[in-house]
This record gives sequence, structure tokens and C-alpha cells, in this order.
Amino acid sequence: MADKGKRGIQGELFHADTGRKAGENNWQGFGFDINTPVFVTAAGLILAFIALSLAFPDQAGTLYGDAREGISDSFGWLFILSANLFIVFMLYLAISKYGMIRLGGVDGEKEFSDLSWIAMLFSAGMGIGLMFFGVAEPVWHFFDPHLGAEAGTDAAGETALAVSLFHWGFHPWAIYALVALGLAFFSFNRGLPLTFRSVFYPVLGDRIYGWPGHVIDIFTIFATLFGLVTSLGLGALQINAGLTFVGSEVGAFPAVPDSVWVAIAIIGVVTGLAMISVFLGLDKGIRRLSNLNLFFMMTLLAAVFILGPTLFILGALPQGVGAYLGNFFELSFFGNSFDGHYFEGSDWYGPGGDGEGAFLVDWTIFYWAWWISWSPFVGMFIARISKGRTIREFVGGVLLIPVLFSFAWFAAMGGTAINFEMNEATAGAISGEVFEVGEETAMFAMFNLMPGTTILALLAIVLVTTFFVTSSDSGSLVLEHLSTGGKHETPPTGRVFWAATEGLVASALLLAGGEAAVDALQAAAITSGLPFLFILLFMMYAVLKGLQKEYRILNSDEFAELIAEMDEDDDVVVRRQGNNMVTEITTKGGGDRRVVSSDD
Repeated sequence: MADKGKRGIQGELFHADTGRKAGENNWQGFGFDINTPVFVTAAGLILAFIALSLAFPDQAGTLYGDAREGISDSFGWLFILSANLFIVFMLYLAISKYGMIRLGGVDGEKEFSDLSWIAMLFSAGMGIGLMFFGVAEPVWHFFDPHLGAEAGTDAAGETALAVSLFHWGFHPWAIYALVALGLAFFSFNRGLPLTFRSVFYPVLGDRIYGWPGHVIDIFTIFATLFGLVTSLGLGALQINAGLTFVGSEVGAFPAVPDSVWVAIAIIGVVTGLAMISVFLGLDKGIRRLSNLNLFFMMTLLAAVFILGPTLFILGALPQGVGAYLGNFFELSFFGNSFDGHYFEGSDWYGPGGDGEGAFLVDWTIFYWAWWISWSPFVGMFIARISKGRTIREFVGGVLLIPVLFSFAWFAAMGGTAINFEMNEATAGAISGEVFEVGEETAMFAMFNLMPGTTILALLAIVLVTTFFVTSSDSGSLVLEHLSTGGKHETPPTGRVFWAATEGLVASALLLAGGEAAVDALQAAAITSGLPFLFILLFMMYAVLKGLQKEYRILNSDEFAELIAEMDEDDDVVVRRQGNNMVTEITTKGGGDRRVVSSDD
């Protein structure tokens, strides 16, 4: 029995006995290492999408718009209910008996300190989205407010922050937490490949290695790709807007035209950098760049806080959070059926307005679908860094730490913008750009009203660009991981292919969308998010079944006998919680440690 402990209790009693290895049936050739059914099907359909979008851009643009509105109208209720269900499910796991289960098992080892884990959670899922919408969304809601507020008033300002925090608060991180937990549990606790098909092992068994598993990974590739290109497309539009602003308004260099073709050229250049990065395997460089991104983002946040209306921001933060929490259930379950009184103060979404009935598709449904399609990317990252943590610790960290950063970001960026809009001397300087040109101009219009305009604008452009490169690089790694059946060591050719594909899809969407480029990007997120939503709903059942089995084993006679023998070893420390359930096993003296962890 002692030998079992040395080889790992988790491997002896808990790992799935499949006798299979990740990517064992892969085809290798021409620099590729691929799971043929998954790669050929996914890549073939994606390349067909690119070809048809480029060949028939007008028809494609119309189709994207129709799909965006049709899915929102027909399935908006499902997105709304599911997003709330994900929060309830994650909270249940945290407070239930399953909250004591440790990712990696009782002898699982933390790979990162608590401080490093918290720092990495801050960076997870952040980036282009916060840069693009940090100013634009609160300004939009200030003039077309929800919850019955009158446009341009103090009430509208409070509502604008509440709605923005709602879209970037607990709901998206519950989605990410579910995906990350499923991936981490079945990889670390069951010894299965770190890929989506593994999450469904309790239901499908060894069929995860056949076509049922292939279909799951194909849908995951689609969701990941289109969620990623939505971010990349928004990033390209914002880089274009920044270059135009710095060139024309500041005069730092010749003005750059603000057009879809320039955005496509930007995608080409930055995608090229990402392809070089993945081909050369600059993993350390990308990690350093990611850390630098976080530093620059904190610098930008601090600069706006100091140079902007500091006291106003300090008041806006608690007031905005309070308004969000106070209206949490009303916002969470808003379904558009009785929406007239909610938008009485909005000329756009209100009765008779051009956007009447379109709030959900413009904002909430788009966001929920975007977060769902983005979840494989963020979820896999969080899963990789969370080994050794209890589910209670994991859920608490993922649901709180990044959300606190979002609160601070929107209070500073959105609060500063709203303050300028409420000031007679600067009213309309930001909103005029947002409504006449587009959301991508919002942040630069705000910087134009602040000291250090050029430095702030250039820092923002650099940030969005580096976020673009790191997102494309990391996204290519996730797509390669999915298309190889979960293999970790693969040639760089596949990652280069996926990086190029991301750039081509983003370009095709912008070209087909034309003047409505943002709508085309939203359509991509919504369309890919819908099928993946069903996978996430099924995932809850699979995760619960897996945790139930884990809990049964932890309370089994066989496990109790093993622990009884280990208790007799003076060098072993067995920690128990709750109903005397073993949650952690360590060795004394820090020698041959089986786990490095702190008490919950």
C-alpha cells in the first residue's frame, strides 16, 4: 500500500482505465500531427466559410445579420436561463459536499503559489474586450439607458455602470468556471487528455475516442475560433481607430484612413507576427508579453484614475456595484417581452425607436454567446493553472478575482467618460464619436480630453496590438490541442495554420460586414455560441456525475483501508474536513512532498 501512495493515490483509485493515449491514432505528415476526422472536418468547413464569405460578401453580410437577429429572437430565452443556471450550478458545487474535493486528488500538488494564481486569474479573459467596451458601453447606456432611466441624467449614469458591470460581472466568469472545472477535473482527477471530449467520459465512456468525441471537439473548435476572431476583429477596428486619431487629431504622423480595408491590413500584419511567434515557439516571450500586458493595463487604469476625476471614480465604483447588485435579478432575467417601460428614457431602444426590441441582441445575448464561444480558450488556461485547489477555493477565486478587476476598470474608464459627458464644456465629445463613427473610437475620444493624450493613446494602441498577438498565439495553441486529440507536443505547422485561419476568418467577417462590421462580428459569436451552449448544459450533468463518483470513492472502504495504513506512517499527514472526509495528504518536513498546499 505504501507503494501506491508513492505512485500516486489518484492514479491508483480514481483514474479512468481506458488504456488509450492522447492522439494515438493521429496522422502525421507535411509537418502536421492531426486527429484526422476532427481536423479535416473543422478545417474544411472553416475554409469553405472563408471562401464563400470572400466570394459573396454582400450576401454573406445579409446572412450574418439575419442569423444574429434570428438566433437572438428564437433562443434568447435559452441564453438567459442558461447563464443564470451556470451561476447557480457553480455556487452549488462550492457550498456543497463536493466543494472539498481537490483538483488533482488528495495528493494533488499546486503548481503555482496563491499569489501567482491570483495574478494569472487577473489576466485571464481580460484584454481586447475591456479595451474596446470599457468606455464605449457605459457611454452608450448613458444615452440609451435600461431600467427606465432618463437619458443623460444621473440615474442614467448609475444605470450605465450597473448594466456594464452586469455584462462583465459574475455571469461570464461562471461560464468560464464551469468549463475550466470540467477540463481540470477530468484531466487531473481522471487522468484523461486535457480536451473537451474528456469531460463527457462519465456519459460516453470510451466512445469519447470515437465520433461522439470527434463531434464535441469539432463544435469546440468552431466556438473557440469564432469567439477568438470576434475579439481579433474588434481589436483591429480599435487599432485602426487609434492610428486615425493619433494621426489626425494629435498629428503625431500622417493620418491613417478609418476603413475596413485598413483594419484587414492590420489583421494581416498582426497575424503575421503571431504566425512567426508560434512557428519559432516563442513561449517564454509570449508569457513575458502577457505579463507586460497586465502591467501596461494596470498602468493605463492607474493613469485614468489619477488624471481623470479621481473622487468621482471613487464614488462611482461603490455606487455602480450597488446598482448592479440591487438590480441583479431584474437584469439577469430580463427577456424583452415586456420591455417598453424599461426604455422609456431611450430614443433608440424606447417605443417607436429604430432599435426598439433590439437591446438583447445588441448587448446581453451577444455577450452571453461571446463568453460561451470564448470559454474553451479561457477555460483551458484556468484549468492548467488550478491543479491542487479545492473546488470551493477554485470557484471562489474564479468568480471573484477577475470580477473585481472588471468593476475597477469600468468605474475608472466608464465613470470618467460619463463625467465628461455630464460636464457642459465637454458634453458630446465622446458620445458624438461613438454614435457617428463607432464604439472603437470611444477610448481615444476620452483621452483627447485628458492630459497626456498622445502617451495614453499610444499606450492603448500598443496594448490592443499585443493583446491581439498573445490572443492569436494562445488561441492557436488551444485549437491545435483540440485538433490533435489533446496532444501537448506537436510540430508548429498546425499552430501556424490555425493562426493564419484566425486572421482569414476575421478578415472575411469584416469584409462581409462592411459598414456593419461590428454586427458581423457579433453574428459570428452568437452563431457559434448557440450549439456550444448545448455542450455546456450537457457538461454540467457530466461534471456532476464525475464529482459524485469521486465522492463515493473518497468514502469507500478501499480508500479508507489505504488511508488507515498511511495514518500509521509517522511521516504522512492526512487532513480531513466535514464528515471526516480526507481532502489532502502531505508528508512532514517538506521532504518527499506529495502536495504543496495551504489549508482551506
